[in-house]
Amino acid sequence: MEYISVFDMLKIGIGPSSSHTLGPWRAAEQWLLELENKNVFSSIKRIQINLYGSLSLTGKGHATDYAVLLGLTGNDPETVPVENIDTTISSIKKNKRLLLNNNISIDFDFNNDIIFNKTFLPFHSNGITFIAFSKERELHKSTFYSIGGGFIIKEEEIHNEKKIDLKKNFPFPINKASDLLGFCKSENKIISEIVLENEKALKSEDEIDVELNRIWNTMLECMYIGCHTEGSLPGGLNVRRRAFDMHKGLNVSTPYNNPKEWIEAIRQTEVKFRQILKWVSCFALSVNEVNASLGRVVTAPTNGSAGVIPAVLMYYIVIENHKANFEQVKQFLLVSAEIGSIFKKGATISAAMGGCQAEIGVSSAMAAGALCELLGGTPEQVMIAAEIAMEHHLGLTCDPIGGLVQIPCIERNSMGAIKAINAAELALETNPKNVKVPLDMVVNTMWETAKDMNTKYKETSEGGLAVLVNIADC
Repeated sequence: MEYISVFDMLKIGIGPSSSHTLGPWRAAEQWLLELENKNVFSSIKRIQINLYGSLSLTGKGHATDYAVLLGLTGNDPETVPVENIDTTISSIKKNKRLLLNNNISIDFDFNNDIIFNKTFLPFHSNGITFIAFSKERELHKSTFYSIGGGFIIKEEEIHNEKKIDLKKNFPFPINKASDLLGFCKSENKIISEIVLENEKALKSEDEIDVELNRIWNTMLECMYIGCHTEGSLPGGLNVRRRAFDMHKGLNVSTPYNNPKEWIEAIRQTEVKFRQILKWVSCFALSVNEVNASLGRVVTAPTNGSAGVIPAVLMYYIVIENHKANFEQVKQFLLVSAEIGSIFKKGATISAAMGGCQAEIGVSSAMAAGALCELLGGTPEQVMIAAEIAMEHHLGLTCDPIGGLVQIPCIERNSMGAIKAINAAELALETNPKNVKVPLDMVVNTMWETAKDMNTKYKETSEGGLAVLVNIADC
């Protein structure tokens, strides 16, 4: 049994990918700690970075090489000024020097010291190996695996049965949906209340509120930036940003100067039925356009699916409940994170392991369940909403064109958000006694589907749209 915190599932980081950008970034940071512990910094003259499997096949489109270097220079993805990223990378390329951990300057050839190996390591499809050398010999070598959602692990940690930090005194240890429902019934609590009690074993409620506020403000700022930024996305596909044009067409007439005033302006806008779909799509597209341009987003549960949860939460705030405040935001984030953790424990949230069903499918399930609780659904109906959302994403492949998190990734977030809202509404009209397929069964089915899926549809850009669409025509 492992307890995954809300703040493990919802992490602030840089786009475009949690598994290919944030994970390798965190791996680089962890390797720096290993170098410090071995007291070899002063002897390092050069380093080599080996990327394997999916990290190699789609690493350039996912900015894996950039992420690793930013991590090695000592930058943190939560705080690094986004506007400085290009300058930092350009300097490394031009000068062929790397300031390791903002400490020592070493030789580094961007084109030769990052090696893209198309082979897969046997343990996991997202492998990365760091090697440090002195003038005469190898000093330290370490291999990490990016397992989705920004999580990293080493193979020996599994063999040594090291788990994510687990305390014995969590009041409600949850591994499956049935565990969660059991606690809700025995304690006569809703899901968000159960999750909050577990989180309070790690932090005070005031600390939890501060962190959840920070996560929500990052989501909100991301949507705001996406809706107010015009132009095309980087990477070579020349994909035009659509959130700007869509937002402009939705005619928000009330003046505003910041994201919070923006919410109030939308609330005061008369929204017609068809425009609801446009608003939800606009919110989702805006996040993932920011993500695709190496902006700051919240993994929910991954970067590639970061737009679904904020889009559905914004839908609730500006369409369903104009009186909604932080308490509803808190409730939504607690429920969504717990549903995501159930999928992580029972299946995967990595597209390299399970295709896009593991990213958009899981994010849609998270959002559906959270919205259902806010709309008054029982814990059983919340699980039904999550099940419906995932059931209709089963088998979804990951086939990004050009290895970029743009086509079809950005649009999939809007589709996942719409499905989440529909799933929540269906669940509210469902009697739990009539349910044939519980959430735990769908989690198991998703994992079996992932294992059966052809490797070329698991974030390799070797199948589907990635090979059937001519990039030159995009």
